[in-house]
Amino acid sequence: QVQLVESGGGLVQAGGSLRLSCAASGRTSSSIAMGWFRQAPGKEREFVAAISGSGGNTIYADSVKGRFTISRDNAKNTHLQMNSLKPEDTAVYYCAARPTYWSGSYYSKVVDYTYWGQGTQVTVSS
Repeated sequence: QVQLVESGGGLVQAGGSLRLSCAASGRTSSSIAMGWFRQAPGKEREFVAAISGSGGNTIYADSVKGRFTISRDNAKNTHLQMNSLKPEDTAVYYCAARPTYWSGSYYSKVVDYTYWGQGTQVTVSS
């Protein structure tokens, strides 16, 4: 089992920045791929960014490419640096984890992930 806790959400003006963090506990290892997703009211949960267990491979949704950066500093902590925020980035942000056989794997679909955090609210005002 892996437990995930997100932090760092809040209210920010358009053009501002936030840094989300996801702390993992339990059976963590370098072969756990991590991802960030978000869900706005009335919409489906959507992919934001993902990183492989090794940290060497990343992938981003087109809507955040060039503005958001995913990183991990060890097997337990994953971060999402969000710059140039827009009102349409407003959502509850979730981190997710999936054990993998190869530390270079990463995933972009909700169904790919096994463990989920409770989410942290990000609100961007115009």
